Amino acid sequence: MRVVFMGTPDFAVGALRAIWEAGHEIPAVITQPDKPKGRGKTLQMPPVKAFAVEKGIEVFQPERLKRPEAVERLASYGADVFVVAAFGQILSREILQLPVYGCVNIHASLLPKYRGSAPIQWAILNGETVSGVTIMQMDEGIDTGDMLFKREVPINPEDTASTLQDKLAEAGAALIVPALDAIERGSIQAVPQPEEGGCYASMIDKKMGLIDFSRSAEQIHRQIRGLNPWPSAYTSYKGKTLKIWEARVTGEEADGCPGSVSRVEKDAVCVNTGDGLLRVTRVQIEGKKQMPVKDFLLGYRMDKGEMLGC
Repeated sequence: MRVVFMGTPDFAVGALRAIWEAGHEIPAVITQPDKPKGRGKTLQMPPVKAFAVEKGIEVFQPERLKRPEAVERLASYGADVFVVAAFGQILSREILQLPVYGCVNIHASLLPKYRGSAPIQWAILNGETVSGVTIMQMDEGIDTGDMLFKREVPINPEDTASTLQDKLAEAGAALIVPALDAIERGSIQAVPQPEEGGCYASMIDKKMGLIDFSRSAEQIHRQIRGLNPWPSAYTSYKGKTLKIWEARVTGEEADGCPGSVSRVEKDAVCVNTGDGLLRVTRVQIEGKKQMPVKDFLLGYRMDKGEMLGC
């Protein structure tokens, strides 16, 4: 098949590689413009572009895909299908109708649950034990199209948004080639999404990382995992921002007010929450790199009863 691929982050690279390795013709890859990163604000190409450049595939990076000149260029590729994976722009009806077989999306949830831009993070934040990937025929709605293929992926108790993304990317890459083959043969049975059971996974905001220790240890643990690597879960200590990267729920009852230190161990700090103790094992104080709590305690003495946060 003649496949135009639309994607931007690491999540999409595995699917693009699978399509390329399967021998499908890829006339172009569509991705977001390069963005400045780091202290020097050096322009950095998206991971999908990096793969395309390595393989000699044409790259198109429109600021707005809906502009007439962009639509005209898309039409010029004569694609059988557009494959979309975390691209970052909405496709208009005009674009959806360009390819022979329309547009299919690799969505990182088991639709209709978690439609929207942050399904991976919200699955962890909400305490789900199973996520997955859906290959979907795109329509004008937000992740509302008919479902073509699905694959479940378990969420382990210590999975972060980063580790779960990697597992879902692998699942999506494994599904997309069989899906394209079935589409070409006409052997696939599209299934409309049920009207009930859906929810919207809204964009993640940096403010969501602020830890409220009056919540339960389990809720805070999910916050730490679900917002790793961005924006991360954070509090403050002695006037500085303190990011918490790793922790676990001890199962013990709290013995002080939420946010207070219950005890200091050699390699952990146990903090009281609104329900239970949170054992913190990896942190990052403002201006420093991530480090195990064991190393953090070499430079910062913590005592029982001290407060984190306001």
